[in-house]
Amino acid sequence: MSIKDKLGLFFRENSVAIAGFGREGKSTLEILRDIGCKDIGILDKNQVEKSDAYGCTLHCGDNYLDFMKEYDIVMKSPGIALLNSVSANVKEKITSQTDLFLRFCENKIIGVTGTKGKSTTSSLIAHILNYCGKKAVLIGNIGIPPLSVIDSLDEDTVIVCEMSCHQLEYMKASPQTAVLLNIYEEHLDHYVGFNAYKEAKENIYRYQKENDLLIYNMELESDEITSLPSKKISVSQDNHADVYIDGSDIVFFERKIPFERLSPKLEGRHNLYNIAVALTAAVKNGCDIIKAEEAVRSFNGLEHRMETVRTVNGVKYVNDSISTIPLAAINAVKTFKADTLIIGGMDRRINYDILTNFLNGGAVENIICLPDSGYRIADTLNTPSNVFRVQNMEEAVLKASEVAKSCCVLSPAAASYGFYKNFEERGRHFKKLVNLL
Repeated sequence: MSIKDKLGLFFRENSVAIAGFGREGKSTLEILRDIGCKDIGILDKNQVEKSDAYGCTLHCGDNYLDFMKEYDIVMKSPGIALLNSVSANVKEKITSQTDLFLRFCENKIIGVTGTKGKSTTSSLIAHILNYCGKKAVLIGNIGIPPLSVIDSLDEDTVIVCEMSCHQLEYMKASPQTAVLLNIYEEHLDHYVGFNAYKEAKENIYRYQKENDLLIYNMELESDEITSLPSKKISVSQDNHADVYIDGSDIVFFERKIPFERLSPKLEGRHNLYNIAVALTAAVKNGCDIIKAEEAVRSFNGLEHRMETVRTVNGVKYVNDSISTIPLAAINAVKTFKADTLIIGGMDRRINYDILTNFLNGGAVENIICLPDSGYRIADTLNTPSNVFRVQNMEEAVLKASEVAKSCCVLSPAAASYGFYKNFEERGRHFKKLVNLL
């Protein structure tokens, strides 16, 4: 039975609410129409054009989530934050494209999550698989709704699915290969607290079976992980594990892979960890290790992730707009030995102590602070560094061009919302300004 047949049985005779009508919500509507679902409601805070949702019941406005209780099934889009706004009865109705894809797709699925590194790692896994002669597709949080690819899959296609906390929150299934990179404070505006965010991430392995595999950060080891029926492989950036980083080399099940042989284009110790994880996932899904190492050498990395823009007057400018947590900014400064850092963005009240302590130690010469979180960080600094408060990215880049001596990194340690549509728009704006210098 095909995925589409299974979806038809799942939705048959049920009324369906689509909560959130962005990219994934519109994709969900196409699928529901394709399988013949008739009773569909669109729930969105913003007004939806009737022409875009022809034949659907529209529930728009501030109380749009109240209408979930009127439907048999709720298809939640990743960006919708429910917090404690719905009852336990409604929560039982909630599913998503990612959940249904995992429940109904019979292909091999490698799921990747983590606060940081999941896009790079999942893209690298897909790259290695394809380089090694497998047919792999990359879906999920990378920008491709899972159910949008169901008509193009062969039975031997390997699925690599990047999974955000929002996609994992209401999961009732886990992938055959689950990858858990790390968990730090993030997205706390979408959750009642850090534990709720952490529990959403942990759904990636919670429903695994005996023949499944969990590749996990050894620092996250718990009683729940050790008691899982699935096979387990630990990976570490700092300690001995099944796979770990030793200096600048990777120890891969007691086999050392020298950095010189890998020669990765990805920079930074944290990316060595991502490479180690990607190699593990690829080899455990049928790739030859020597061929996989070759694939690493040919991987160019992703836009907005420690991306070198250009060098102007001897100063290298680096776009790390993906950075939304303190550790990401610290990694960027260390990787490029930056003397100038641009930080700040939407203030979600996350704890910046680790970044403040790092900066107070004189880690960079110039700290350029954007509103709002950058100003909060500036208020806590007691550093020999030069601290500059600027109003916007134009002022930030101009100030950097005046004070930077060797390297300026945009690594905001903050979300872009309220100032930009997303981190991609922020990164593109930074690059445009740098290219105008």
